[in-house]
Amino acid sequence: AIVNMLDLRKGETVHQLLAIKQFEEGRFVLAATRRGVVKKTRLMDYVNVRATGIIAIDLEEGDQLIDVRLTDGAQHVMLSTRGGMVIRFPEDNVRSMGRVARGVRGIRLRDDDHVVQMAVLAPDSEDNVVTVCDFGYGKRTAASEFPAQKRGGLGLIGIKTTDRNGKVAGTQVVTDEHELMIITTGGKVIRMSLGDISVIG
Repeated sequence: AIVNMLDLRKGETVHQLLAIKQFEEGRFVLAATRRGVVKKTRLMDYVNVRATGIIAIDLEEGDQLIDVRLTDGAQHVMLSTRGGMVIRFPEDNVRSMGRVARGVRGIRLRDDDHVVQMAVLAPDSEDNVVTVCDFGYGKRTAASEFPAQKRGGLGLIGIKTTDRNGKVAGTQVVTDEHELMIITTGGKVIRMSLGDISVIG
């Protein structure tokens, strides 16, 4: 039982698991929150973790952690929102800060929108971005169609969240060699080759 290893507070649940072979300088833990905040911390800041855990990010009331990734400090960060917006910016736009800091704004959100996913990719990446919406519609778009900009902006339209499509359920950075598994809230799974999905703007 994970509760025997973590001192979870009331209402707190486990959200992310990172597999780390070795703690070393030059690597970072990048976190993103529902309200569009991003935070970068040195991986070495987590070498000495108490049995009760340590603070990784100071969340504002009502905010919550969405995603956490390991980076090398030279990646591009891509945030996707429930309303279909996407922003991509260089990781060095986010300075490294201490564990108890709150972070900085990664994307400016419109009313009732929030971040659903974060991805990291190489600056010269030729990968694609797959976006899937609530009602099963989705698309595959070249990551290069989302040029890097300064963090904190509104971003670009990644997909239109119409009545037909629904809101964005999730996004993934993929290549043709990947396969895609989509899982519904009812527990059904569909599997397909990414090569069978055409790339569209």
